[in-house]
Amino acid sequence: MNRQQKRPFDILCAGELLIDLISTDYAETFDEVTTFQRIQGGSPANLCMNMARLGNKTKLVASLGNDDMGRFLRKSVENLGVDCTHIRHVDLPTTLVLVTRTNKVANFEAYRLADRMIAGDQFDPLFAVEYAVFHTTCFALSLEPARTNILNMAKQFHQAGGQVSIDVNYAGKIWPDQAEAQKIVAAYCNLGALIKVSEVDWERLYSSPLTDQEKAVRHFLDLGAAAVCVTMGSEGAFVASQTESHFLPSRPVQVADTTGAGDAFWSGFLTAWLDGHSLLDCAKAARRMAEIKIGTFGVLPDTVEREMIYVDL
Repeated sequence: MNRQQKRPFDILCAGELLIDLISTDYAETFDEVTTFQRIQGGSPANLCMNMARLGNKTKLVASLGNDDMGRFLRKSVENLGVDCTHIRHVDLPTTLVLVTRTNKVANFEAYRLADRMIAGDQFDPLFAVEYAVFHTTCFALSLEPARTNILNMAKQFHQAGGQVSIDVNYAGKIWPDQAEAQKIVAAYCNLGALIKVSEVDWERLYSSPLTDQEKAVRHFLDLGAAAVCVTMGSEGAFVASQTESHFLPSRPVQVADTTGAGDAFWSGFLTAWLDGHSLLDCAKAARRMAEIKIGTFGVLPDTVEREMIYVDL
């Protein structure tokens, strides 16, 4: 897997930047929760920030409320060196998500307003030739007008020879029209995307247990994806392209917080991809970055030495 032709910047992320209120105690349901901790959240934002922590040149396109939480979030992202010049503030409350702290799959409830208001004029056409990777999520694509504007940028990116990427973080709570979500994901795959999908995401999107990782990978490759990574929590990950496939087992880690582990995983993968590593080595770098996140409660340190994700290569 070769790095894209050298471009001035590494990754452009578009989508949700929001407030996560995470339960301070482990819980399966919100009935069990009495207190929450405020943390900056949102998968594209987390990925963009993790990429910046690893030394990549990053930009985030997002929509925030013109309120205290919106200003807090923007400052949080800017402090890591992410370019936030194309974040927009609108006269709606900043999006909020309640999350349970857990060793397994977190329960969540989303209260969405500002995040969906990403406008077309937040995307400069030059982005398609300036950035090596364009990344988004199912969460970001679930509502208009963000969906149309993000898809338009992805198409421009593909036409200009850039690499598109998506986290298929589908959930019926945020996108009740499952058939529509499947159609949009298929269209995104057709742009030669790099696909990250968890076992839970697959089951939610296709209403079917993930019993055959190779079949799931083949599904996305047949839709036009360039490479696919299926994450299976404590079981490990399966990665494949049209020419190769690999299973990478997980390793024992002292769990502090699983929230954001998927975003950390993909930031390791994309950083290694940008550095020109093989598909298997991209997966190893992803695993190492996820291990670092799982061992940390809340956000990661401002800087993660790039060499740390390559210790297994």
